[in-house]
Amino acid sequence: MTLQHPADRGGAGRGKFERFAESVSTVTSSPAFFVFCLALVSFTVAVHIAGIATEWLLLAGDSMTAVTLVLLALLKNSELRAERAIQRKLDAIAAALLEAQEGEPGKAHENLRDVIRMEEEI
Repeated sequence: MTLQHPADRGGAGRGKFERFAESVSTVTSSPAFFVFCLALVSFTVAVHIAGIATEWLLLAGDSMTAVTLVLLALLKNSELRAERAIQRKLDAIAAALLEAQEGEPGKAHENLRDVIRMEEEI
């Protein structure tokens, strides 16, 4: 386990967590997951309205809390990766523009080509 920023972990490929987070992000952005969340909220409201046993109230509340925490962690991971990717692209563009202004394309142009395809790596 590492505490580095997702974009700074290095390596050509992504780690297990990054692949897992991307897969789960795809699932959670689907209409099926939205229907699941609506069902969970409806279940919670129905349990409260019906005045069913406390155990069901706890189950409904705990389920919503667990889903919320997982989604929060995945959202933060996605946000950090996107933020770092944008910053690296802006840095590469700025360096390439400076090189172009000086007259000779060099390493900055190569870096710019690399960061443009960065979404595939992060």
